Amino acid sequence: MSAPELPFFVYGTLRPGEVNHGLLLRGRTLREEPARLTGTVLYQGPGYPYAVEEPGGTVTGELVTPHPRAYARLLTELDRLEEYVPGDPRNLYERVEREVEVRGAAPAPVRAWVYVAAPGVAARLRSRGEVIRSGDWLVRG
Repeated sequence: MSAPELPFFVYGTLRPGEVNHGLLLRGRTLREEPARLTGTVLYQGPGYPYAVEEPGGTVTGELVTPHPRAYARLLTELDRLEEYVPGDPRNLYERVEREVEVRGAAPAPVRAWVYVAAPGVAARLRSRGEVIRSGDWLVRG
């Protein structure tokens, strides 16, 4: 069974202006809208962040809706970038379906794919990781 064609919530190097946005998303999207994901905390990784599911946190990012004709290939490329293979215990990230809030005049919830830290990575980050307190990769400094 194939995965549903959901938009993606991006919060790190795939955000507009960041390196992987230019490499993978530019020219392949219908919309990019400011959004946030609640129930997650952002941790500093080695040049990229990890979203870890934890109550009380909020991560800032964008909801990216790909062009339908680009969707299947883009999904494969994003899974490769995030080193995600369904069911592989060595994954750094897991691709999960979550509800994100699109920011605007009336915030609206949307189901989206999100790459969150895989369980083993999340456990290590919770014990000795560096939290990005703002929840926003672009203002982590």
